[in-house]
Amino acid sequence: MENAKGKVFKYGDNVDTDVIIPARYLNVSSGEELAKYCMIDIDKDFVNNVHKGDIIVAEKNFGCGSSREHAPLAIKCAGVSCVIASTFARIFYRNAINIGLPILECDEAARDIKAGDEVSVDFNTGVITNVTTGKSYKAEPFPEFMQKIMAAGGLVSYTSSKISE
Repeated sequence: MENAKGKVFKYGDNVDTDVIIPARYLNVSSGEELAKYCMIDIDKDFVNNVHKGDIIVAEKNFGCGSSREHAPLAIKCAGVSCVIASTFARIFYRNAINIGLPILECDEAARDIKAGDEVSVDFNTGVITNVTTGKSYKAEPFPEFMQKIMAAGGLVSYTSSKISE
């Protein structure tokens, strides 16, 4: 699984799935189309400013709300390489793994890292480094099997590759 490095977009507590991808845009299932509206209700400039590899950092309960996979898919297809938060809603956490979006829980990093900072993430060790400040944080790394799922692009791709072996 490739490590992440990018500019930070920072959000607070309780960023729900309706803010990540508003329901009015759910008439499409293409990730690329969903990405055009990602975060539009909380940060109207997000889609114009996000670049491949950038990182979202949020505080508590990121991804609360509905159980749809559209939210992590929109984030991934917008080019975000990782989401770091103090905590995630459990269904968002599972959906992120299912579609291959790396996410890490690290309260200290989520509180300290600021918007615009450059951050790198080593998924093998769980080390998050704020390149801007030089400070490092330790998140729990994903077990090897979950890294394989994310490296394959998600659970469906991973399962398909195992069936064809």
